[in-house]
This record gives sequence, structure tokens and C-alpha cells, in this order.
Amino acid sequence: MPVLVITGTGTEVGKTVVTAAVAAAALAAGRSVAVLKAAQTGVRPGEPGDAAEVARLAGPVTTAELARYPEPLAPATAARRAGRAPVRPPEVAEAAAKLAAEHDLVLVEGAGGLLVRFDAAGGTLADAAGLLSAPVLVVVPAGLGTLNTTELTARELRSRGLDLAGLVIGSWPAEPDLAARCNLADLPDVSGAPLLGSVPAGSGSLSPTQFRTSAPHWLAPRLNGTWDAEAFRTREAPPAG
Repeated sequence: MPVLVITGTGTEVGKTVVTAAVAAAALAAGRSVAVLKAAQTGVRPGEPGDAAEVARLAGPVTTAELARYPEPLAPATAARRAGRAPVRPPEVAEAAAKLAAEHDLVLVEGAGGLLVRFDAAGGTLADAAGLLSAPVLVVVPAGLGTLNTTELTARELRSRGLDLAGLVIGSWPAEPDLAARCNLADLPDVSGAPLLGSVPAGSGSLSPTQFRTSAPHWLAPRLNGTWDAEAFRTREAPPAG
């Protein structure tokens, strides 16, 4: 898995923190890691973006951005409004392939969901994943409403012949409600993909040292961690009703 594409079912689902956790776990396993943010929106020149936040939390990773647009909009819209060239899927694939030649693992973090447009031609992160023949990790919310968006994302990936590596819950609450607890069984069912991790809510606020020590415990062995999906479900499952 030299390149792993990380997307979400929407915005604010925890993609950057999950990307940092995957990077930290890989680093702890002795792998060299690069993080590519194809299109950074909502950040002005000189301000730290998502790739910089991954490096702050995870440790010594190579970071790269292909484009940066100041307004917090979909990349195609942000590029148009800024009067700048958009990012195109072949450029994302080319940059990831170059990084993969020098690193054990390249994490390509998207913006928003899988089909958020990079350019006016409709290019998306899914197109870049296809060009790379790379598996896609989907970051999902824990609670009510996640089943629909997760299933739609999984169906779109499979319709394109892309490999859905699995799901990671981007922010598991300290006191999960009934919907979140039930979703531990339902998410793999609706997506046809395994749960590969669960990141506790607020993990992005940990110190870098705490984050790096904890990250492997949030992720399954496929992501260089020790997290056990079945044990987690057993512990968090709702009482029979």
C-alpha cells in the first residue's frame, strides 16, 4: 500500500486528524511517510494548512501541497473565485507517484467528500485514486446520518472499480449515544468494508507526544496499529432492546 487516498463522507468528519494518526502509526512502525494535500482551501499564504497540522501531530513526514486557495469552498469554486489555476487529477497522481518513489507510504488527503470537484471539468479525488490504482480509506462520522453518506460513498467507489480499504470513525464521542453504538455494526454492513479504526473525539488537541503514543491504539493492524474492531464493538455495543 505505497499510496493511500484518504477521503471522508463530507466536511468536518476528522480527515486531517485521521491522516495524522495513520502517519504517526506508520512512523512508529519504522516507515517513511509523505503527506500530499492536493488542494488546500480556506487558508491564506503563510498560514499552516492541513499537511502542516499532520506533521505537527504525527512527526517527521514529508509534506506537499499542489495548490492553496484562500476561501473555504470546494477546490473548483475556490480556484475560480481566486482567479487561479485549478488542481487536476493527473497532477495529483503524478505528485503522489513521485513521492511514492522516495517514501514507504504516501497519504493523499482530499478536501470534503469523494466527489468534491477539483476543476471545472469535474475532476475529483476519485479520479486521482483511479489513476494511481490506490486504495481509498473513508473517514466517517459516528452518529445519526452516517449510514446513508457512508453507503453512497462506498457505492461510488465500487462503481468506479476502486478499492475501498476500510472505514475509520473520525471522532468517537466520550459518551456515545444509541445511534453511534448501533453504527459500529451497521457501518461495515452498509459499506461492505471493515472498520479499521476509531479516533477519540478531541484527539487533535493532544500534545504531539501524546498523539504519537496513542495513535497506533486507534487503528487496526492494516494501518500499522493494534486496534481490534471486534473488541471495540463488544465494549461499546448497546444493550439488547
